[in-house]
Amino acid sequence: MKTTPIRCVVGLGNPGAKYADNRHNVGFWLVDRLAQQFNATLRKEDKFSGEVTRISNSAGECWLLKPDTFMNHSGRAVSALTRFYKLPIDTMLIVHDELDLPPGVIRLKTGGGHGGHNGLRDIVSAMGGQAFHRIRIGIGHPGHKSLVSNYVLSAPAKTDHDAMLTGLDAVEQHWMTIQSGDIPKAMQLIHSKI
Repeated sequence: MKTTPIRCVVGLGNPGAKYADNRHNVGFWLVDRLAQQFNATLRKEDKFSGEVTRISNSAGECWLLKPDTFMNHSGRAVSALTRFYKLPIDTMLIVHDELDLPPGVIRLKTGGGHGGHNGLRDIVSAMGGQAFHRIRIGIGHPGHKSLVSNYVLSAPAKTDHDAMLTGLDAVEQHWMTIQSGDIPKAMQLIHSKI
């Protein structure tokens, strides 16, 4: 089966030091790690409403983006970058926190709804579709929906934090498979481990 390489990775989160260690920012954590892995430097780009860099490896070239629009307006940055570089929606990978998975559990997915995630909701609206790939990073659930807002905007406990980092390690370990676009193979490799 022919695969389409990933050409744009968007980590979801909120900008600024105040939010840096929050569960909601785990998408940013992965983008920072990928930039470091491939010796790239994220730089603020006003026209893309975020921090941007490009990595290059045997799987091709791929843009990394951390929107600085705050989570609920992530679509503005995503649509600006993808339209400027004419990137099809099926070459996009959105990385975000997932309440419905235990801390550190990683699930790759293509398409689907926003599941109540405001960042995804805004991207689906801005892009006019949902046929992009996702990496869902488990952060656990506080137990009741009234607790969710404070929960996602706080730092995880050490055991949860360590589990989340282990999950990110697995993504990094299999990054070339993901970037090459072989999502089914990446699912097998990562889902079986975590």
